This record gives sequence, structure tokens and C-alpha cells, in this order.
Amino acid sequence: MNPTLGVLDRRSSTRVYAPTPITDAEKDAILSATFRAPTGGNMMTYTIIDVADQALKDRLAITCDDQPFIAKAPWVLVFVADYQKWVDLFEFADVKSLEGVEHRDPGLGDLMLACSDALIAAQNAVIAAESLGIGSCYIGDILENAEEHMELFELPPHTLPVAMLCFGRAAATRPRVPRHTTHMVHTDRYRRLTDEDLAGVLAELEAEYAPHGHAPGTDNYGQALYRRKYASEFMAEMNRSVGVWLERWQGR
Repeated sequence: MNPTLGVLDRRSSTRVYAPTPITDAEKDAILSATFRAPTGGNMMTYTIIDVADQALKDRLAITCDDQPFIAKAPWVLVFVADYQKWVDLFEFADVKSLEGVEHRDPGLGDLMLACSDALIAAQNAVIAAESLGIGSCYIGDILENAEEHMELFELPPHTLPVAMLCFGRAAATRPRVPRHTTHMVHTDRYRRLTDEDLAGVLAELEAEYAPHGHAPGTDNYGQALYRRKYASEFMAEMNRSVGVWLERWQGR
């Protein structure tokens, strides 16, 4: 296994951090690698917010589904899908003076591309950090509590905080988290899984994540995951907030 594949293979989420700080040189190296990520049309339709204020970290630890480790992370970055800077640049460049060109506001396609740019860049940061011995944890809950987060970060209309990353050296050895990969790759076209396939996937999940039994009130891991994740209060809030973000993006 070459060194790059080794970094990818050993990476897992880090939520408990050693007191060792991340140096400015390490931050610069991670950001340099981040900016080398692929981007649609080389537009880099994302912005990174470096959360340096401890009071802001403390608040995010509450608003992002009550996760105290966020406040203790040595370095926190929010990756924002950002078309506002291009809207502003286009206005500054007087694009409305162009003839024969559609003049429009950013649409949902623009948003999806910006989210792709931001997430690809975030993953570059994750792998660059891992190569330096610095762990990371994605926080998808930054999508929740839309009204408060847009106020906390003073986000203009055509922005959306698609991911937050916490960085720090692991305080203890991290277990290598298993991945269920059966039926993950389809050839040529999508194939719905059969009952036999689904039974196999469920058995694989239970062997990996529930070897000692299921959560009370559930008969299998599928039910446990449905109750804990899919039907949870935080997912209801995330879906509500994403609706707010989308409406706001479209100027409604």
C-alpha cells in the first residue's frame, strides 16, 4: 500500500483532542492543499470561515446538536457554498450591459455545484491534515438552526454552510471504523436491491455495528438506525433548516 492509500485507509473521525496545538505552518500546508481541490470552472465557489473566537466555538457546540467536543477542537473551519462573491463580482463588472446574455440570479444548479466545490475542498483538507498526523471530524449539523447560523456568521443570501470540520491531534488511538461495501458499486446503471440483497446488507450491518444485540424496542439494526438517525429530532430540524437555506438562496 502506498503512503497516500495508507493515509486514506487509516483516517477516521477524531472527537477527543490532545492539547498539542496546530501550528501556523501546519494550517498553511492544509489550506494550500485545500485550495488545490478540483473546482467547477476554476471558480472556487466556496468560502472558508476560520472559527477563532472561543465564544463562537462554545455556541456552535450547542447549536450543532449539543456536541461539546466542538468547543475543545484546536481548529474549526466552516466550508460555505458561496455564490455571493460571484454575484457581487458580476455586478461590479457590469454584466447587465452585455447584450444577448441571460441575466439571472443563482439557481439550485449553481448551489449544487457550489456545494460540490466546498465539500471536495473540505475532503482535501481532511486528507492533508491526516497526512500530518492531525485528525478531523465532519459536523453536518452546521446545516441546522439556519436562522441562528446565518446570523452568527453574517451570511449573505447566496451562501450556505455545507460542512464544518474540527481538527486536532487524537488524544488516544482511534479504532479503524468498518465500512459496509456490499452492493456499493453498480455497473452501467442503478440496480434496486432485492430482498435477498437487503437481508445480506442488514446482516453485514448488524455484524459490524450491533454484534451484541439491538437497541431496546427494536428488532434489528435497520429499525435502530431508523429510530436513532432517520426519524430523530435533529434530522427533522436539519430538513427544516435546509428548506430555509434553499428558500433564502432563491430569494423567497
